Amino acid sequence: MISRRSLMLAAAAGAAAPVLPAEAAGGGTLRIAMTAADIPTTHGIPNNGFEGYRFLGYQPYDALVNWDLRNDPDKPANIKPGLFTAWEPDKSNPLRWLFTVREGVKFHDGSAFSADAVIWNLRRVYDDKSPQYDATSAPIVRASVSMVDSFEKVDDKTIAMTTKYPFSFLPWLLTRVLMVSPAQWEATGKNWAEFAKKPSGTGPFKIVRVVAGQYVEMARNADYWDKDRIPKLEKLFVHPMAEATTRIAALRSGQVDWIEVPAPDSIPSLKQAGFNVLLWPYPHTYPYVLNCTDDSPFKDVRVRQAINYALDREGLIKLINGIAKPASGLYPPGTPFFGEPKQKYTYDPAKAKALLKEAGYGPDKPLKAKIMISTSGSGQMLPIPMNEYMQQNFKAVGMDIDFDVVEWGTMLVAIRSDPKAPQSHGVQGINISLSSVDPSTMFRYYAIDSFSPTNYNWGHWANAEATALLKQAQASFDPAEQTKLLARAHSIVVDEAAWLFIVHDLNPRALSKKVHGFQPVQSWFVDLTTVSVG
Repeated sequence: MISRRSLMLAAAAGAAAPVLPAEAAGGGTLRIAMTAADIPTTHGIPNNGFEGYRFLGYQPYDALVNWDLRNDPDKPANIKPGLFTAWEPDKSNPLRWLFTVREGVKFHDGSAFSADAVIWNLRRVYDDKSPQYDATSAPIVRASVSMVDSFEKVDDKTIAMTTKYPFSFLPWLLTRVLMVSPAQWEATGKNWAEFAKKPSGTGPFKIVRVVAGQYVEMARNADYWDKDRIPKLEKLFVHPMAEATTRIAALRSGQVDWIEVPAPDSIPSLKQAGFNVLLWPYPHTYPYVLNCTDDSPFKDVRVRQAINYALDREGLIKLINGIAKPASGLYPPGTPFFGEPKQKYTYDPAKAKALLKEAGYGPDKPLKAKIMISTSGSGQMLPIPMNEYMQQNFKAVGMDIDFDVVEWGTMLVAIRSDPKAPQSHGVQGINISLSSVDPSTMFRYYAIDSFSPTNYNWGHWANAEATALLKQAQASFDPAEQTKLLARAHSIVVDEAAWLFIVHDLNPRALSKKVHGFQPVQSWFVDLTTVSVG
């Protein structure tokens, strides 16, 4: 069930993964500037998208199933045992799974991790009658792990989980379920806001200080259960810095040692100044998720195809100094899940105009639409200049695209809402960075069953054949069959232009030359336990 690396996003161009040299002495303090405008929530269900999970999820907490972020950097990250050591579907019931609970693990507060703690944490997400139910944050997990129907403790070593439908990819999604200490929640007054000030997980780093709006301080967990991943760092600080210019200034001045997403035009000078600038592919797509409901122009497939042909992706990538690759689907061409779509979305303004004319638009009736864009955010690249460039492409073919500019947190709420709900602001599209980290991704984004707010099909794009293929794929336990079905579904997604496919990001980050031992992998997440500063 774990060996699916070869079925995910392919490696980039045969290049070797950049590795920063190790520092023999180890230790030190690492200070990171995130793109988030505020500190992601620290209580074990991080907000701010995958950047929240990257720095305040997988550093202080473990998931039931963990990501393998040390091996095969030229392939998308796989999963490995976390606080569940093993799993298998029940041979007598394909809806039921059995999981083995890791023994001998302690939370940072000293209390024991157990099967009872697993049930307590699952009730935080799924049981709105439980005292620990987290009404504010539970939807972050449930939006992805929506197929869980029930769960129970079989014995002290075993948890059973039942899904609403056959779902072979469940272990991949349990990476979203982080474990926090029930004892610490009791000690902090049975209040999640108070728990977030003094949180307790089982991860390789302990949160020791949370300064609202400024930073989170973490320290090495010398007693971490995985002895191979006890951090070399003594301390880790993460700071929210939404503006790229602010992050760059902080790196140049020595205020921080690591920044996410340097501005593209700063990369040559950063390299010249001795900073390490790392680019590496990961399962990322930057689209417009298009509103396909009755009152949106994107209900018409010809309009959706037109906007895909109207975009000069190569010109856009040149604008951002080569930190991305063109996208023509959720997955890049040539990868196992891409399939064989008939539509090839090259830059073709004439074709875009012809499609718009067929759909009833022209010089006397330009297409008008508003797209929600963010100022920054996890995987959001450079949303303002990129959208200004695209706006000119669209204008050239007769599409008047306007923008609703919001903060990242507002967009994350919108994408989980109905397109007609107030949270969606009445827009016809959302420009949000999205991942393809697990094989069930397409079901969440494109299945009819996944219409928001149930899951992430915000635009309510509906194709019965694609939905049937996606359901068949996740009901199968044969990897070859899964791949064939997913590729057929992806071909439909591309041909029907469910989204505007823009680019795949190359995950730029800039690091001080004092940072040693970091190796990027094809993941939204990072292993900081190998890093030292000195």
